[in-house]
Amino acid sequence: MSAPRVSFVSLGCPKALVDSERIITRLRAEGYEIARKHDGADLVVVNTCGFLDSARDESLNAIGSALSENGRVIVTGCLGAEPDVIREKHPNVLAITGPQAYESVMAAVHEAAPPSHDPYVDLLPPQGVKLTPRHYAYLKISEGCNNRCTFCIIPALRGDLVSRPAADV
Repeated sequence: MSAPRVSFVSLGCPKALVDSERIITRLRAEGYEIARKHDGADLVVVNTCGFLDSARDESLNAIGSALSENGRVIVTGCLGAEPDVIREKHPNVLAITGPQAYESVMAAVHEAAPPSHDPYVDLLPPQGVKLTPRHYAYLKISEGCNNRCTFCIIPALRGDLVSRPAADV
């Protein structure tokens, strides 16, 4: 039995890129192959951005392209915090989760394409999977924002400010 193949689209800011790295690391740890193209993959995960209108449009277009090329799409990320917007344009997506919803994304992937091995037996590089060049990486030390600026939707999309414990950094 071959490993399930997942194609992945990551849109948005560096925080979204870190979220994508965490999801891809989990996928690889559980034996999923990451496919470069949507066709031939068992499903597509689209990590969206919902910050600016142009980013929302890009995210909705990426979802549409993935549905056209593959037909089995899981949506996550900031635009996922507004599932009605996504379902209105793309009612056939398999699942929608908001930002930082790693467990929900993995549950949706497991349901759509169950893993073919035991994640406790197989190995993954200790550094995980990185989407950045080798000479740098983003380190997420906090998430969200407590300021409620009238022009900014970050608190609505990514929630209140939550800092990582210093020992974890």
